[in-house]
Amino acid sequence: MRIGLVVDSACDLPLDYIQQNFTMLPITVKIGNAVLADQRNEQATLEFLDAQSSDVTATAETQPFSVQQIQDLFLRKLVIDYDYVFCMTILKTRSPVHDNAQQASFAILNDYKGPRTAAGITSPFALRVIDTQSLFSGQAICAVEAVRLREAGEGAPKMRARIEQVALATHTYMVPRDLNYLRSRTRHRGDRSVSFLSAALGSALDIKPLLHCNRGNTGPLAKIKGFDNAAEKLFGFAARRVREGKLITPTLAMSFGGKLEEMRALPGYADLIEACRQQGVTVFESMMSLTAMVNVGRGSLTLAFASDAPAYE
Repeated sequence: MRIGLVVDSACDLPLDYIQQNFTMLPITVKIGNAVLADQRNEQATLEFLDAQSSDVTATAETQPFSVQQIQDLFLRKLVIDYDYVFCMTILKTRSPVHDNAQQASFAILNDYKGPRTAAGITSPFALRVIDTQSLFSGQAICAVEAVRLREAGEGAPKMRARIEQVALATHTYMVPRDLNYLRSRTRHRGDRSVSFLSAALGSALDIKPLLHCNRGNTGPLAKIKGFDNAAEKLFGFAARRVREGKLITPTLAMSFGGKLEEMRALPGYADLIEACRQQGVTVFESMMSLTAMVNVGRGSLTLAFASDAPAYE
């Protein structure tokens, strides 16, 4: 069985890895009069953001692939190239990508026979849309596990059960760089989760929240003084989880809202990488997608892994 994998462009993985293993649903970002489809091109992303002020960026609009665009992509290509496709999306509570893919799936499953018959394929086609219940580097954990399972020759039923299990166990952590930007952005989206007072106090005192996402729920875990200190504590916590053997997949993902050299210079980074090397955990690093950076701010850090252990201690 030919199994295909689809992710959206908010999934923080290196571009070459995405190109080798996935079909991508790009998300279009509009900042003022400027428009760019998020194709995970790092240079284009930085140049696009450099041309905008942070005040304007905070009011950016994001537009995922529509139901019709997803339907067209599948019927034109994917139903011919594959027999079963897993479409793994950003958590549905934060983006319409999942709902659009779910709606498109009904028409795809009704209409796939024509394109497959024309291509000389008589076997059935199947599609599963999975809410990763995570975002950014967290989406990467399910995606990488899907690649691993496919390469191991697992069938679609086992892959589906395992991907859904990993989604439930994935923990994504974020340290935002600029609370004022994050507050402006969340307010623009109609989200009141970052209050003016907490943003003002956090900026004045250089207090950074450690934010957490699991099973579609997001919220703060801790407040730590200084971005570098917060990053060091997060790296140290992740290194302990790795050394304790608490990860249920041999994968850890990180993304940064800027050049990766800046992330690699943060305190605690080298120790985490060494812990992963010792324990055979593969680390995936990428610059944040354009979609992520306009939503959480440049210079922010995310880190994710799958574990049944407590979220933070």
